[in-house]
Amino acid sequence: MGVLSSFFTNFATMEFRTIVNIPHPEFEIQPCEKILFVGSCFADNIGKRFEEEKFRTTINPFGVMYNPISILHTVMRKEGESFDTAVLTLGTNHVYIEKATGTVVDNCQKRPQDLFEERVLTVEQCTEALRGVLAALRKGNPNIKIILTVSPIRYAKYGYHESQLSKATLLLASHQLITEQQGRIYYFPAYEIVNDELRDYRFYKADMLHPNEQAVDYIWERFVEVSFSKEAKKFLESWRPIKEAFGHKPFNPESEEYKHFLQKTREKAEKLKLEYPDLEL
Repeated sequence: MGVLSSFFTNFATMEFRTIVNIPHPEFEIQPCEKILFVGSCFADNIGKRFEEEKFRTTINPFGVMYNPISILHTVMRKEGESFDTAVLTLGTNHVYIEKATGTVVDNCQKRPQDLFEERVLTVEQCTEALRGVLAALRKGNPNIKIILTVSPIRYAKYGYHESQLSKATLLLASHQLITEQQGRIYYFPAYEIVNDELRDYRFYKADMLHPNEQAVDYIWERFVEVSFSKEAKKFLESWRPIKEAFGHKPFNPESEEYKHFLQKTREKAEKLKLEYPDLEL
């Protein structure tokens, strides 16, 4: 009985998942920052969370960009505009070359497939494109905070082995860039969190490829934990009840009671704006 009791005691204290250790960046995210998100559809998902929390976000302004060269194209088109922070999410090293021009296209615009040639970028080509991204971003703000991530979304159309090779190329390019930059950019391990902490299909959408809302929420919480300043976390707490009130679905939106409720909520929001002038209501 003693052995059995000891077994269940040990079993109860076992850890059945591997927690990714996330280092703190050398900077902190402040409330209502102006943030640029460029990259795969995962950048859209995370960017929308920042948008909900009243950061001044620009999310994939020219569409979703999956590879480093296409990300560079977006940043070059925004060159000169100043952002506090940029979040770059790498999806794949596969690119499509327009045969007529020999250039990488960001979107084939539903043109015939035979007009394009698919190629894969090397680690060095990915790194070189990302160097260009950093240079373009720093023209707008030399002190911009830059966060680099690799999307956890697998690309079934390549085959799962080829998808892993693609991610490995992006991870190696990210590591090379981070080594060169010596603390000037920060790698956030979204890819590792999904694949190591959340390696269960209950954290995926029905296609079994894209992380679901629960997974995105968890990644958001881990990001806030390590990257947000005390002031930013305080703002989130102050904004939460106002956000929830604005999101309330009334039974009768024309009732005087609801109109009074809405007016009180607006007053609370305006009061918060006095404390945080960059808050856009």
